[in-house]
Amino acid sequence: MTTETHVAYWIVAGLLCLFYLYGGGVKVVRSREQLRPMMAWVDSTPMPAVRAIGLTEVLGALGLILPPLTGIVPWLALAAAIGFVILQLGATRVHLRRGDRHIALNITLLLTAAVASWLATTWL
Repeated sequence: MTTETHVAYWIVAGLLCLFYLYGGGVKVVRSREQLRPMMAWVDSTPMPAVRAIGLTEVLGALGLILPPLTGIVPWLALAAAIGFVILQLGATRVHLRRGDRHIALNITLLLTAAVASWLATTWL
């Protein structure tokens, strides 16, 4: 692995990690009323599912960083990045089904996770 690839992975994975730690964390701890201004979809989703999505995001964020950092099962970074691609495909579908065309953030996260997936192959 080249130094540039290494640096690129840490930048991309770090940004995704920060986003998903925050986004997942708020889904885990905030009430439906607190989430509604940011995430209108919570009205039509059972709160246990919202909490599960949040926990998945937090665990995925840790999966991007901890395995390559510790050298313990580093392929989990690739699994986490692919998981975020799948998550954003689903999130985009939810938004479009609800008639919400504001999917720029979802597409950005999808593309960023795809880049992280590609860069994470260097850990294999």
